[in-house]
Amino acid sequence: MTRLEKFIYDHGDELLRLAYTYVKNKQAAEDIVQDVLLKAFEKQSLFREEATYRTYLYRMTINRSYDYLRSWHYKNTTMGEKIQHLFGRSTEQDIVTKSENRLLAQAVLSLPLKYREVIVLTYYLDYSSEEIGMLLNCSSATVRTRLARGRKKLKLVLKEDGFDGTIENGY
Repeated sequence: MTRLEKFIYDHGDELLRLAYTYVKNKQAAEDIVQDVLLKAFEKQSLFREEATYRTYLYRMTINRSYDYLRSWHYKNTTMGEKIQHLFGRSTEQDIVTKSENRLLAQAVLSLPLKYREVIVLTYYLDYSSEEIGMLLNCSSATVRTRLARGRKKLKLVLKEDGFDGTIENGY
């Protein structure tokens, strides 16, 4: 296994999950992670060690996801996906449907980005509010506020969908 392959193996899956929570599109998430991993690998020697390398990769992935969400390509394809949704299911919906906690995953993905990101970083990736604050360039108090509001919105979404409140992981 080459150094690049090991680098991709070590970091690829978790970055892919993170990117997907932002862009909600498997292909776009794969493209984002590919860009991030290649840039990070090429510039490994420039890493200043002001944070952990994992945090550095997460920050790059989040920034690249934001760039994608602001892009013309995203805005153009979003309309196409809405039209496709009217006529049939998309691949992304099939992926979510097959997951063990389908209802929870859909509810989390339906939240506004600022709530979705703190919920994912807290519950799925086990980051503290201080670490999330560093990743998102905001205070830990802001993270805790967003987390509380995100949980409240998540409960409402789940209640509207007829969710009974029990799920394996306790979310």
